[in-house]
Amino acid sequence: MALPVRSAPFVVPAGSTGVILAIDYGQKRLGLALSDEHRVTSRPYATWTRINRRRDLARLRELARQQGVRRIVVGLPLHLDGTPSEMSEEARGFAARVQKALGLPVELTEERLSSWEAGQTLTARKSGTRAGRAASGQAGRARKTPLDDVAAAIILRDYLDRTNPRPGTRD
Repeated sequence: MALPVRSAPFVVPAGSTGVILAIDYGQKRLGLALSDEHRVTSRPYATWTRINRRRDLARLRELARQQGVRRIVVGLPLHLDGTPSEMSEEARGFAARVQKALGLPVELTEERLSSWEAGQTLTARKSGTRAGRAASGQAGRARKTPLDDVAAAIILRDYLDRTNPRPGTRD
């Protein structure tokens, strides 16, 4: 009789706990996502409409305080070939302002295709409800949902996958 295979427990390295806030930076909106305390999961948090630089930073400071954020990850928009995009410098400047204003470590992380993947994710989720709406004549009236918080969650998921060692993997 074969014994069931058990996976090794997930071990969080010392010093790498605490909530991470991911930001999908945009000129009009900020997409926000949070990790759990052990930095294993990522979940969309909110999409904020930008107000002005000072107010946006104050809102982020309050969110970080309320949620116990220990690190911030800002998506760095790059072209598909890896070269900087028009928004890359803006995102870099934003990340520097966030670090200075909040006093927390801020990292930039590549975010290619995160908005596209967010759109695909929402489309897949909604596809089950469209069949029901089509029968009732409401298929064409679905409102457009901002994807920014889902894109931030994807940015955070990818960051966590890159930075968290998994049992049985080699670095």
